[in-house]
Amino acid sequence: MRYTIKLPKLGDTTELVVVLEWLAEVGDAVTAGDDLVRVETDKVDSDVPSPVSGTLVEHLVAVDDEVDIGDPIAVIVSD
Repeated sequence: MRYTIKLPKLGDTTELVVVLEWLAEVGDAVTAGDDLVRVETDKVDSDVPSPVSGTLVEHLVAVDDEVDIGDPIAVIVSD
């Protein structure tokens, strides 16, 4: 199954983040709960975990991109 991962809500007032670093690369196997990407909010840096297990097949945003809460950030395919 193919899952499009969306940026989750990270705080009560956070609406926009900046992508700092991808922690999982395309082709990596990830387990639900593994950190995918590190983002910067107006207050703190946060790691975004994968909600599903599978293989990361695509990054939909790049380092330094500004991303709104709810925007697609990655694609994971699971068996």
